[in-house]
Parts: sequence; C-alpha cells; structure tokens
Amino acid sequence: MSTDVLVVIGAGGIGQAIARRVGAGKQILFADFNDAVLKAAATALEDSGHRVSTRQIDVSDRVSVRALAEAAAELGPVTHVVSTAGVSPVQAPAATVLAVDLYGTAVVLEEFGKVIAAGGAGVHISSMAGHMPPALDPETAHALAYTPADELLALPILGPDAVPNSGAAYAISKQANHVRVQAAAVTWGDRGARINCISPGIVLTPLARDEMSGPGAEGYQKMIETSAAGRVGTTDEIGTAAAFLLGPDAGFITGTDLLIDGGVIAALRAGRWQLQLG
Repeated sequence: MSTDVLVVIGAGGIGQAIARRVGAGKQILFADFNDAVLKAAATALEDSGHRVSTRQIDVSDRVSVRALAEAAAELGPVTHVVSTAGVSPVQAPAATVLAVDLYGTAVVLEEFGKVIAAGGAGVHISSMAGHMPPALDPETAHALAYTPADELLALPILGPDAVPNSGAAYAISKQANHVRVQAAAVTWGDRGARINCISPGIVLTPLARDEMSGPGAEGYQKMIETSAAGRVGTTDEIGTAAAFLLGPDAGFITGTDLLIDGGVIAALRAGRWQLQLG
C-alpha cells in the first residue's frame, strides 16, 4: 500500500510546525532554497519519528517547482501540500520579493494543482500584510488572480513605477496570494481537492526577527501593543490552524484566507496604529 505524501515548501518554523501536526504516518517531503535550513528541519522531524526526504527548490524557477511536484508524485499520492516559501522586504529588493512571494506562489499553485490527489488539500502561508493596503480594484484583482503565472511579472501593475520598493512589492504579493488561492480553488476542485490560505501576523520566525530588527522595528512593537492579543503568535498556533484546514473537518472550506494576527488588522481599522507607506 502506498504512503500518502505531505509536501512542505519552506522548511522554517511554520513549515516544521505544520509538518509535526499533520505528518504522522505520511512521507514528508521537505523543500527549501537553503540547504542548511533544509537539513536541520529534516533532522528535527526525523528525531521525532517522522519519515522525511528533502529536495532543494527555487520557487521562482518553474522547472525547479515542476521537478519537486513530479518527485512528490513518485513517492505516493500527494494528499497535502503546504507552501510557506517567501522573503521579507528587509531580505531582498522588490524584484526578488515579486519573483518569490508572488510569482513563486502562483507557480506552486499551478504545478501542484496538476498532482494533488483527489480528497487532498493544500495551504499557502501568506501574511497579514495582504490585509493592510486598500482592497484591490476588480480589474487588478482579476489580473492578479487569473493571469498565467509566466505572464504575471510583465503586468504594468507590477512594474517599477507601480511597485517602487520592497515594502510595496511585499504588500501586493500578499494581496495577490489571496486572490490567486481563491482562483486555484476552482482548478484544484476539478481534481477533487481543496486549497486555502493563512495570513499570519507577527510570529517569531527567523523572517519575522529580521523584520523586527530592521527599520520598522518601532512599528512592529506598536502593532503588538495595540492588538487585542497584546503578544506575538507562535508557530504552533499557525500549525493548529493549518491542520484544521488540511483536515476533514474543513471539507467545505476552499479558496479562502484565514487571518491569524491577534487583532493587529482590527486595531489598524480602528485607528489604534497607522500604516506607514513608502
């Protein structure tokens, strides 16, 4: 009897937390750009009794993503796909943020939409940053949702004049994630599978630590202080939510985004902190 396969793209804290929650009895295929992070994640999961294989990946390269999807399908039925790969505004210039966080997400959704098993489910980890800017106008939302992935970065709305810095690139990438996942729910549904999105708030992963030690550190502290929860989140809390969305209790949920931010966006909407643009 073949073993179900759980693919986790991005072997950082959130990816590991989700793997721990849903990986028991499955073949876990971890993928990451950073080989050191990949090996450390695999060792940690193997030391906990999980079966893990690894593969390096660059989500901004379709050939790399396709090869991962094909490798996963060779291991067994791909029943769960978790995509957490991304770079933050302090880690990369705007072009790289768009290539990884926006284009890379679109490619993962397309390629794994070809191999996901009937009854399977996926979760993409986005960010609360996608809820900070004003809502996309219908034309922009449609373009970001339905333009073929390989044509996305040529859209005028993603050009240097429209996206002048890495912060702007990050925000529109996360907005695009939301509409892209909703659109993918249709094609994944054609295979009898589901796909959803999670937008975490401030969770102390290495990526978040980079952000909080950068020029926006004061703003992050203000977000925490004014939020309803008054604290940062944990990777295990994101893992719990992902396990629900990937499991049978969420069988009627697909194409949606779950904001898990401790009330940061609610505080923004209430005027308790101000979004600094530019």
